[in-house]
Amino acid sequence: MAVAIITGASRGFGRALATALAERGWDLVLDGRSAAPLEEVAAQLRKHGGAVTAVPGDVTDGGHRVELIAAAWELGGIDLLVNNAGVLGAQPLVPLGEHALDGFRAALEVNVVAPLALLQEALPLLRDAPAGAVINMSSDAAAEAYRTWGAYGATKAALDQLSAVLAVEEPGLRVWAVDPGGMRTDMLAAAEPDEDLSGVPRPEEVVPAFLRLLDQRPASGRYAAPSLLETR
Repeated sequence: MAVAIITGASRGFGRALATALAERGWDLVLDGRSAAPLEEVAAQLRKHGGAVTAVPGDVTDGGHRVELIAAAWELGGIDLLVNNAGVLGAQPLVPLGEHALDGFRAALEVNVVAPLALLQEALPLLRDAPAGAVINMSSDAAAEAYRTWGAYGATKAALDQLSAVLAVEEPGLRVWAVDPGGMRTDMLAAAEPDEDLSGVPRPEEVVPAFLRLLDQRPASGRYAAPSLLETR
């Protein structure tokens, strides 16, 4: 059975993707900072019949990352690594001239350093997988100049570059940096609390784009979920 590690899986997009994979019979290792909500998700997903291991902790902690890899190894390996956990750096978002540098450093640690560190731990098992793949969650803020999104966007631009280089260095893997587009999540609400999100897609509406990547396995690269959903 295929095994996936998904970070930031206790809510939002991570939870939605984990649910979709569980429904397909995947075994899962789920990461989240809070133990109780993460275990609640895991308990629900176990009803689909697959193995689901909840490993609460902070992705910036090296010991926690080792625990995630060990949990996947116990399930048989790693077929898919999804670096989904992320932070804004400031809530609500502020212009760069007002952005606290400590918040920016924290965002770099969570959004860039931790995904690279987890990838380094996972690479041996990913290379051994029949069809190893990595999904790094990007953002349109990585490529567009949106007011107040500069610091967060910079972290995602860095993650995009790491993804592109990894794809060159690891041609046997699929490495996808995916911009999910706007999603109605707690993170977006915290970023722009005055915005009306009623017309923004829910994470469950975006997940099919990611499933299409797994089904069709296009070349490594950067993809936008809305474009994947439009292509039939």
